[in-house]
Amino acid sequence: MTYQEILEQARGCVGPYCKACPTCNGLGCRNTVPGPGAKGIGTGFIRNYQKWQELCVNMDTICENGPVDTAFDFFGQRTDLPVFAAPIGAMKLHYGDKYDDLAYNDILVAACAEAGTLAFTGDGTNPAVMEAAAKALTACGGRGVPTIKPWNIETIREKLALVKAAGPAAIAMDIDAAGLPFLKNLQPPAGSKTVAELREIVDMMEGIPFILKGIMTVRGAEKALEAGASGIVVSNHGGRVLDQCPSTAEVLPGIADAVGGRMTILVDGGIRTGMDVFKALALGADGVLIGRPFVTMVYGGGAEAVKVYADKLKAELADTMAMCGAHSLKEIRRDMIYGY
Repeated sequence: MTYQEILEQARGCVGPYCKACPTCNGLGCRNTVPGPGAKGIGTGFIRNYQKWQELCVNMDTICENGPVDTAFDFFGQRTDLPVFAAPIGAMKLHYGDKYDDLAYNDILVAACAEAGTLAFTGDGTNPAVMEAAAKALTACGGRGVPTIKPWNIETIREKLALVKAAGPAAIAMDIDAAGLPFLKNLQPPAGSKTVAELREIVDMMEGIPFILKGIMTVRGAEKALEAGASGIVVSNHGGRVLDQCPSTAEVLPGIADAVGGRMTILVDGGIRTGMDVFKALALGADGVLIGRPFVTMVYGGGAEAVKVYADKLKAELADTMAMCGAHSLKEIRRDMIYGY
């Protein structure tokens, strides 16, 4: 299957809100929630995408003519590229009836492992979602990252017991999910966490790296570090939890300058191509998460389509690195981009 064929097939089964657009930039779905759009007037998703496009890359081929290595070490697990599938849940609510959360995660986790990368799995009010994610991770030797919502501490403890047994590369919490409309006033309760509460959660990890997703300020990153998190995801939840936030590309450099080297920094939000990945790494990220396009891949072609997209991203990243004089991820520098 080609990438275009996958998009065409997805359009027939991913509706009614998602259009499987040729470029997933937030314009076609804008503020469709339920659906893949953003909260409020829908500018958060659009701004995330647009800010990556405003950055240019600096071409420089006066360098050694050597091979390019896109490999990444993710808490001891090797991946072929520094790109991971972001956690997405409530599939039937937002993307149509073809897959529920259990079936989607089952396909995605195995497909990403096969494609040389890892999937972050989602969470939900249905306990079976996390149970199925744990089974999928176990079947793949722990090659994935279960992501837990910021529930009350008792629920977190129960969900951690499930996923720790799968031996995951890390465990994440999308702390900004406290702002998801469909989680408000539900049981079990979900909400913001203090540094002290996060320290308690880190202690429950028993040595498994803990990643906090939903960090958008330097102070937030410093608090995550203070709590003992091993990594963060610079993320505004794709614009879905608070309208009119800055884009992740805008806040990433300051956060990377503040905590880079002391914790792993991932970033998501509007990243679509291997060149976008290069720009994110140049701004200080160690790796990136991509969400909505992986949904389109699963709906349009299952595991085969996930591999097509991963290969596309890797080829684009390698080409950009070669043309900018970087032979490894560690050689990507901020002066390799223009417009920052």
